[in-house]
Amino acid sequence: MLQLMFYEPRIPPNTGNAIRLAAGTGCHLHLIEPLGFDLSEPKLKRAGLDYHDLASVTVHESLDAAWKALQPERVFAFTATATTHNTEIAYREGDVLLFGPEPTGLPEEVLADARITEQVRIPMIPGRRSMNLSNAAAVAVYEAWRQLGFPGAV
Repeated sequence: MLQLMFYEPRIPPNTGNAIRLAAGTGCHLHLIEPLGFDLSEPKLKRAGLDYHDLASVTVHESLDAAWKALQPERVFAFTATATTHNTEIAYREGDVLLFGPEPTGLPEEVLADARITEQVRIPMIPGRRSMNLSNAAAVAVYEAWRQLGFPGAV
């Protein structure tokens, strides 16, 4: 199973959309605290619609706690400053796709973490700063899921 990780997300609808993404693809969504919202917030619930019960979501008190719980073999940190495109990776079951908070992306200390296998980016037209977090997560998860043969899909 793919592992989608949001480090300190700030915008409720993006996390709600990620919950729908997790429900639809079978990936596991990991949220690293502190969150910029309460999980019962109406905007989050509306974005997730009725998918909350269909998604695997875990909240971790810190990135270290997430690493201890997951013990991942490979972690791909998504950042606009990377040179490797996400489509150049040969994804495997259990890979962690790590994304940073909406206003800033992953901080330098997270990008420097020894557990990061590689920093990757989603190709965009030059001069664009970034994609919306939930859109970027969907692009990344679907590419990895496609490479794995869409396990569990009909």
